[in-house]
Amino acid sequence: MARVELKLDLNRVEGDLEIGVTLEDGVVVDARAIGTLYRGFEQILVGRAPRDAMVITPRVCGICGTAHLYAAVLALEQAWALPVPANATRVRNLCLMAEGIQNDLRQTFLFFTPDFCNPRYRDHPLFAELMAAFEPFKGELHRETLRQTRRAVEIVAHFGGQWPHSSYMLPGGVVTPPDERRLLACRAALDEVRGWYERRVIGAPLEEWLALDSAEALFDWLRAPPRGAAALALMTRFTRSLDLHRQGAGTPHMLSFGSWRDPLNPDAPLLAGGFLDAESGEIQPLDQARINEHVRHSWFRPYPGGRHPWEGETVPDYQPDSDRYTWAKAPRYGDRVVQTGPLAELLIAGDPLIASLHAAEGGGAWLRQFARVRRAGLELAWARRMLDELAADLDAPHYLAPPPGAERDGQGHGLLMAARGALGHWVKIRDGVVEKYQIVTPTAWNASPRDSAGEMGHWERSLIGVAVRDPDDPIEIGHLIRSHDPCLVCTVHMLGSGRKLRFAP
Repeated sequence: MARVELKLDLNRVEGDLEIGVTLEDGVVVDARAIGTLYRGFEQILVGRAPRDAMVITPRVCGICGTAHLYAAVLALEQAWALPVPANATRVRNLCLMAEGIQNDLRQTFLFFTPDFCNPRYRDHPLFAELMAAFEPFKGELHRETLRQTRRAVEIVAHFGGQWPHSSYMLPGGVVTPPDERRLLACRAALDEVRGWYERRVIGAPLEEWLALDSAEALFDWLRAPPRGAAALALMTRFTRSLDLHRQGAGTPHMLSFGSWRDPLNPDAPLLAGGFLDAESGEIQPLDQARINEHVRHSWFRPYPGGRHPWEGETVPDYQPDSDRYTWAKAPRYGDRVVQTGPLAELLIAGDPLIASLHAAEGGGAWLRQFARVRRAGLELAWARRMLDELAADLDAPHYLAPPPGAERDGQGHGLLMAARGALGHWVKIRDGVVEKYQIVTPTAWNASPRDSAGEMGHWERSLIGVAVRDPDDPIEIGHLIRSHDPCLVCTVHMLGSGRKLRFAP
C-alpha cells in the first residue's frame, strides 16, 4: 500500500494555515488543519480600556473588519445594557451586507473558480469557457469582479471613512448620520453591483432568482437561456461534472448566529440562527452558553476539556515535540463538531432552495459554494431594504450617548454571521479595563484541530476519503478547501520531498 504525506500551506489574513494529509493508494486517510502563526489579539486587549476594542478588533482581519467591529460593539452594548437606535442598526447592517457582498463575489470568482483553469482540465469540454471567464487577471468575470466588489465596499467607506479597518461603530450607535448624499451614493453603488450580478452572475432578475424554492426548479431554470450562459450555470456545470456535490461534506452539524440585526429589536436577528442537530434533524435555538474551546492539540497552556470563552484563556505554550500541532483552538458546540458559513446560515434560516438541495444531495463542496452565490443575492436585496428604511426616516437618531455610570464592570458577548460564518466576541470588564477578551472566528470553527476527545475538526473530516490523482498537483484538496472560504487572499501550495510547488494557477 503506497503511503504519501503531503503538506499544503494556506496563507490567510488571520495567519498562516497548513493542511497536512496522509494518502494511502491515493486516498486521504488522515488530515490535520495546522495554524502556523500566533497573533495574540485577545492578549493585546487585556488591561486596555474597553473602547479600545473599536480600534483594535477591526484589524483582526483585512477582509471582514466590519464584522469584527460589529461583534465588539454588540459585546460592549450587552455588558453595559445600552439601547441602540434603529437607524444605527440599519447603517451597521448595510455596511455588513456590503462587506458580505464583496467577500462572496471575490471568493467565488477570484479564488474558487480560477482553480478551474488548471492545465489538468484542458481536455474538459468546458475548458475554453472556463478560461474566458475565470482565468486570473484575464478572464472577463475575474476582471469584472474586481471592479464590482470595489464598488460594494464604497458603501462602508461612506459611513466609516475607509475600508478596511474602519471604526465608525461605537457603543450606542454609529458616528455618521445617514444623510441624503450618502444614501444616494450608496444606492448608486448597490444598483450597479446588483445590475452586474443579475446580468453576469445569475442571468435573471434578482426577484426571480430568490423565488426559486426547489432543486428540480433550479436545474430546469439553469438550463434555460440566458441563465445557462451566466457564471453561476457555468460554475455549476463544471463543479458537478467533477462530482464536487458528492465530496467534502465534513460534519453534518451546522451553526449560525443569525443574520444581521432587527432595527426594531436589535437583540434579535433578521434571519434566524440556531444549531442544526443532524442526528435529530432539528434546528435548536442558539445557546451561546454551550460554546466551548479545547486546546488539547493546540500550542496553548493546557487545561482539561473545553472552556466557555468567558472562562477561556489564550496563553502560548509551544510544544513542537508532542501531539499538539496548531496555534488554533478547537471550538465546539456542546460536544459537537460543527461547520459554519453561508450553507449553515441559509439552511438554518429556512431558505427553501438550499433546504431542498441539502435534502436531496447533502452538503458537499458544490452546495457550499453555491450557497455563497445565493447569499450574495440576499445581501443585495436586504441592503436595498436597509437603504429604503433609512431614507424613510432620515431625521431619526443614529447615536444615543451612554448615560453617566453606564460603562461599568460586567461581561457581554457579540454574535453575528460574518463573511465566513459564525463570529463571536466575548468580553469581561473589571475595574474599568478588559479582564478577558476572547474571539472565536468562523475559520476557527471550520479549521479546528482535534479536541480533547480526539474528534477531528470540520475541515479535517471533509478531506477524509478524497481521492488525489496526482500528489504533485493535489487540486482535489484545493477545491474542497477553497469551498470553505478559508481566506480571500490565500495562496495554496504543496510541500513535499523537499520541494515547494505552487498550487494556485
